[in-house]
Amino acid sequence: MATESTSFKREMLATLPSLRAFAVSLTGKHDKADDLVQDTVMKAWAKQSSFEMGTNIKAWLFTILRNEFYSQMRKRGREVQDSDGAFTERLSVHPSQYGLMDLEDFKKALSQLPDDQREAIILIGASGFSYEEAAEICDCAVGTMKSRVSRARARLQDMLKVHGESDYGPDAVSTQVTTNNHSF
Repeated sequence: MATESTSFKREMLATLPSLRAFAVSLTGKHDKADDLVQDTVMKAWAKQSSFEMGTNIKAWLFTILRNEFYSQMRKRGREVQDSDGAFTERLSVHPSQYGLMDLEDFKKALSQLPDDQREAIILIGASGFSYEEAAEICDCAVGTMKSRVSRARARLQDMLKVHGESDYGPDAVSTQVTTNNHSF
């Protein structure tokens, strides 16, 4: 029993960075993500007897985290909407590199995806789950998960106006500004 508890603890701790990344993508705030991960770990620890060693602990923990997130959202009733990005723009600073601007554009586009599509693309694209594992976490069919990911990719490409490799990196104006030597 002590060996199983040690193994459970070790496997759970190894999953923490992925859990935190998923929590940040769901909550959008690092402090709330940390709280969500802590709640997830506490629930998992209390229910470790229901976990069958040798099965996928990462998927099990992601399911707990996802369910906890939605439970908290239901309890809150409503959240502050920032659909036009006015609040976010006041809090942001201009990035020092154009890659950061691209990342901000991506995060904004990602936040505009419907919840089910955002969740799917993060589980598959960022967290490295297979379609089968992601479908199990979201309690849906594998085909539904594939469809959600496909729609999310298409919407992101449309929102970000990405049509090919040349659309990545700085635009022509940014390239001129960053490559010209401005002496004062």
